[in-house]
Order: sequence, then structure tokens, then C-alpha cells
Amino acid sequence: MEYFVHDTAVIDAGCQIGKGTKIWHFSHIMTDSIIGENCNIGQNVVVSPGVVLGNNVKVQNNVSIYTGVTCHDDVFLGPSCVFTNITNPRSAINRRGQYAKTEVGKGASIGANATIVCGHDIGNFAFVGAGAVVTKHVPAYALVVGNPARQVGWMSEYGHKLLFDKNSESICPESGEKYILTNNTVIKVNV
Repeated sequence: MEYFVHDTAVIDAGCQIGKGTKIWHFSHIMTDSIIGENCNIGQNVVVSPGVVLGNNVKVQNNVSIYTGVTCHDDVFLGPSCVFTNITNPRSAINRRGQYAKTEVGKGASIGANATIVCGHDIGNFAFVGAGAVVTKHVPAYALVVGNPARQVGWMSEYGHKLLFDKNSESICPESGEKYILTNNTVIKVNV
């Protein structure tokens, strides 16, 4: 086995788990889920059937990732965040097969206790603040907070708030990478 599984974790048959991944206490990885290389799955995490996690995904404690969710490489899921997969759940009505899909783009971060209502994608390198409730699509590099989540700015790939000048340009203070804001879209410029 090229990955680590704590003795208390449950791994169902039919999962694919990449090299270097670590799965911690009391987590449950359900059938037909795919977990990439070098992921870290914290304690008490549920990964439902058919979920796909890319490489280097960090899932903190108490996270629920339900069927229909795909997280691309380098995604961070903060403690106790949750994804839904049915927009109108009822206990007495079986809606299996009606799961809405949600994609979390490369490098995106979702803060602690955030809720992602199904069918709303999170763009590459977007940042969802702690406790936010996402009820619509989040653009790439967007910073959203609150309930319902609303955009309050833009973030660099290194997780710093971007402050755009009169030329609609911003430099990440950590990486020195340049970003341009045009037509309410952020683009990283290779300099």
C-alpha cells in the first residue's frame, strides 16, 4: 500500500487512493471515490461515492464531501465545511440519482464551517471565507464571505487580497506575480 490509513478509518472496496495520501482517524472513504496523490484527509471526514479529489487536496477535520463533488488539485477544505448535493431534500422522498454537481477549481480554499450549496462551482484559486454560505457560482480568484456569500474582493494564488491600482493591476506581496482585472475577471500575467 502506497498510502497511509489510520486503523480507525473505513475504506470501502472500489476506491482509488493515490500514492502518499494520508487518511486519519474515523474517516470513511466510500465506494467508487477517487482520491489523488499526496492528499491529507483529516479525522471524521466522509467522502461519499463517486467523489473525486485531485492531487494535494487538504481536507481538514469533520468535513462532509457528498456525491457530485469534484475538487481539483491543490484545493483546501477547512474544518467542518460541508457540501450539499440535493437542493430540496426531504426525509421521506428518495432523490438518489438527482444529485447536483459541484466543481471546486484548482487551488481554491474553502474556510471553516462554510457551506457550499450544490450546483454552484468554485473557480480556480477562489477563496470562500469561514462560515460563508455559497448560493451561486464563485469566479476564479474571487473572495466571498457571509450568508449568503457575497464577493468582497479578489485573491492571489498565494492567498493575499489583491488591491488593484488605477490601471487595474495588482502585485501579490508574497510571490510578486502580477494580476489584471478586466470585465470583472482576474487574470494572472506571466511577466
